Amino acid sequence: MLVLFETAAGYAIFKVLNESKLQQVDSLYKEFETPEKANKIVKLKHFEKFQDTTEALAAATALVEGKISKSLKKILKKVVAKEAHEELAISDAKLGGVIKDKLDLNCVYSPAVAELMRCIRSQMESLISGLPPREMSAMSLGLAHSLSRYKLKFSPDKVDTMIVQAISLLDDLDKELNNYIMRCREWYGWHFPELGKVVTDNLAYCKTVLKVGDRTNVSSTDLSEILPEEIEAEVKLAAEISMGTEVSEQDIDNIRHLCDQVIEISEYRAQLYDYLKNRMMAIAPNLTVMVGELVGARLISHAGSLLNLAKHPASTVQILGAEKALFRALNTRKDTPKYGLIYHASLVGQTTAKNKGKISRMLAAKAALAIRYDALGEDTNAEMGAENRAKLEARLRHLEDKGIRRISGTGKAMARADKYQHKSEVRIYDPSGDSTIPSTSKKRKIEEVEEETPEPVTPVVKAKKIRKEPETEETETAAEAAEPPKKKKKKKDKSAAELEEPKEEEEEVAVSETTGKKKKKKKDKSVRELQEPKEEPKEEEEEEVAVGETSEKKKKKKKKVKEEEDE
Repeated sequence: MLVLFETAAGYAIFKVLNESKLQQVDSLYKEFETPEKANKIVKLKHFEKFQDTTEALAAATALVEGKISKSLKKILKKVVAKEAHEELAISDAKLGGVIKDKLDLNCVYSPAVAELMRCIRSQMESLISGLPPREMSAMSLGLAHSLSRYKLKFSPDKVDTMIVQAISLLDDLDKELNNYIMRCREWYGWHFPELGKVVTDNLAYCKTVLKVGDRTNVSSTDLSEILPEEIEAEVKLAAEISMGTEVSEQDIDNIRHLCDQVIEISEYRAQLYDYLKNRMMAIAPNLTVMVGELVGARLISHAGSLLNLAKHPASTVQILGAEKALFRALNTRKDTPKYGLIYHASLVGQTTAKNKGKISRMLAAKAALAIRYDALGEDTNAEMGAENRAKLEARLRHLEDKGIRRISGTGKAMARADKYQHKSEVRIYDPSGDSTIPSTSKKRKIEEVEEETPEPVTPVVKAKKIRKEPETEETETAAEAAEPPKKKKKKKDKSAAELEEPKEEEEEVAVSETTGKKKKKKKDKSVRELQEPKEEPKEEEEEEVAVGETSEKKKKKKKKVKEEEDE
């Protein structure tokens, strides 16, 4: 068995003298405690020294990447090919596969081989002759520094600082363009205000102003290269009836200069956007496929670098850019935001408001994987990003179609879960709740009853009066009794109370002077008074009639008392 051993000074090939010792992996280090014991196990067969540090760095880099350098290929063809029947022990399985494919050599990698490599490294100075320890340590230190610089050295295509600066400049250009265009429209609007309403595109507006100048030149200017035929005809028609003020030639020159600036900045912005798109595809292709160039560049700019962004979890990537809303929600104990910069991604934008939170969460999870793959992976293709985007689009379609399947019941599971039950409830609108005024008032009902009741009441009263006292004075009292019903109840009650007071005095006089006949009359009066409340008249007129009768009787009594006193 041959052993390929890589050092900072060069390649060394050892021949194993006693392969039986390799079976005892745990006790193999005891065989390399001294140089003498080590020489009994392995023996140096060939050593190829590096010419300089550059060659050593190239060989070390090739070994790290699992490739065969030119110097190693020559050694293997020169030394190992002669003994092709023997196996070659190596320290890297990936390198062994490459050697086997290109040189057709049997390569071995096992725990025993790894332990043998450690043992050889411990006695390397004694096993490799012709290398002083001081020179070996210097070469190891130089190679370590060179290899570290190589690993830390970023490729020009992987510099994400350019992306951070480009997206910041793009945002600044958008703000300046908006300010310039607004100023240009307002400035030229004093001279030709109708042009702003006809031409809505900002770039076309500036080009038109630059080419036309004074509005009197519109009719003689060909604008077919800038505007469509219909809009060009509208502009020429509006110029003839324009209500704008006249401006000097110097003002027109300044406005044209401003239009020049707007056109130049617009062209530079388009060029910068193409540059940013190319840089994003070179640095973060998978992230670009997932969320787009602008959103990906803003995420990198917000985090500071692609490596810093790769350290963020998916939950942080989801709300990156909404920190202010997040902390405000935490302080006020309200719902935290569902998305930040990722909201402007195309996948989130094309979903309904109900599913935006779900899609933003899933997109952030897949974008976090894409960011780490771009930052730490070696491949530069966008296959993983395209695959994850296809999964997200399928999930989005499933969420969007979910409600439709629930209603129609095409999916069996959804139909069972959400079974439709028809409820035959017919609700009729009640208009009575719209107004607080009742449809028929109580007063009207009472008046209607009063109009019907007085006719039967009056004859009954007359009949009673005729039966009891057929005197000539009854006609006069009946007229007086007909008048009180028009008055209110309160006044009638007062009059009744006033009449009751003299009634008591009259009764006292009547007891001392009158005969048994008078007593009978009082009894009749009391009986009548007791009978009247038992009837419980429903209408107001009946109560008024009763009050009138009592007043008539009292008057009659007074007259009789006076006559008796005179006698």
